[in-house]
Amino acid sequence: MMLRLTNFRQLTFNTYSMSLTDQKSNQGDSRRDFLKKSSLITAIALTPAVAVKAAENQADERFAELFEKIPLNITINNKAYKTSIEPRVTLLDYLREELHLTGTKKGCDHGQCGACTVHVDGERVNSCLSLAVMNEGKKVTTIEGLSNGEELHPMQAAFIKHDGFQCGYCTPGQIMSAVACVNEGHTNSRSEISEYMSGNICRCGAYPNIVDAIVEVSKGGMKA
Repeated sequence: MMLRLTNFRQLTFNTYSMSLTDQKSNQGDSRRDFLKKSSLITAIALTPAVAVKAAENQADERFAELFEKIPLNITINNKAYKTSIEPRVTLLDYLREELHLTGTKKGCDHGQCGACTVHVDGERVNSCLSLAVMNEGKKVTTIEGLSNGEELHPMQAAFIKHDGFQCGYCTPGQIMSAVACVNEGHTNSRSEISEYMSGNICRCGAYPNIVDAIVEVSKGGMKA
């Protein structure tokens, strides 16, 4: 009888202790929840109206753009452009994506195929290797700016005459390099022309016809 009474008292004590522990735990959780919620409400209440308005209008993103973009003044095909651009953008991507001058082709994107060749201040450049911001104040000519309206440039006409292309994908870069090759004076022989045009790859293998076109234009005294 005494053993049962002792066990009953022990069980009652344990139950009471657990009840107190749970109550304290619940009070602790309630206190923490209250502190979290009250802190959040206080933070919102103290946030300046200007900051809230800026967040709503995404002003922070526009503000960031001011620091991420760099002013650029550049002349392309005799037309002046004044813009802001991210410093990572290549001249090739700027021409194609921003100005929609898609005649300049993206081939290897490593400066190995020549499909992206343009003229910068009269010199041929692989536009995929040149950052747009590096051409501040410079004059760029693309394949679109080579002709005079509907009148083809002599090199363009010669490429058509001599079938200096097949699929045509590399042709804009080939023509731009060919014009530069003539202007640089590297047309004294077919082998010299081939050497100075070696940076432009034609996967269709139209090299002999390309050289024929360049020879004809060089004999005509063409100057771009």
